[in-house]
Amino acid sequence: MRTLILAARILSSVFRPTYYPLVGFFILFTFTYMSVVPWQYKACVLGVVYLFTVFMPALGIYCYRRIHGLSALQLRIRHRRAWPYIISLVCYFCCLRLMQVMRLPMFMGAIIASSLLIHCVCLVVNMRWKISMHSAGAGGIIGSLMAYASIFGFNPVWWLCGAILLDGLVMTSRMLLRQHTLGQVLGGSAVGIVCGYFGIILT
Repeated sequence: MRTLILAARILSSVFRPTYYPLVGFFILFTFTYMSVVPWQYKACVLGVVYLFTVFMPALGIYCYRRIHGLSALQLRIRHRRAWPYIISLVCYFCCLRLMQVMRLPMFMGAIIASSLLIHCVCLVVNMRWKISMHSAGAGGIIGSLMAYASIFGFNPVWWLCGAILLDGLVMTSRMLLRQHTLGQVLGGSAVGIVCGYFGIILT
């Protein structure tokens, strides 16, 4: 049992919701015609995405915790979860706006837009009912894969199998750590799949 808990903690740490936009861009740069663009271009885009979706939200949430003297555990209380979401939303919006200024293709900004949509829906749902953001992020990969497969016409079956397996492992880890119930992780995954798919398609 101790090994399972350790594995669950590692999974929850490695597959944080903030990393999923980077995963989306990796998929885009690997399985579409974007794979032929120079590595300098890819590094620049990935750097921007990392700065606004990983580093700045983490820094903002850390500063918020220090100002209010909160621990990481205290941030998990429902009425205190709104501000971390809002900080992330502002950072994601700034990233999307910067991509528009840089005149990057819309299908690239769509990854950030779908992540922004997932955050917005989770923020609203969490006001009434706790939902797993980890599961929503993992579900977002499934939805994004289906959307890009439809747009670019590649066969996503094997990668979908991997994404679904990852989603199942993430949901299991959150329940093993007693952070969420079965309904909360399934709800998060459903939100991620729907928002990930339509966020890409509609954008």
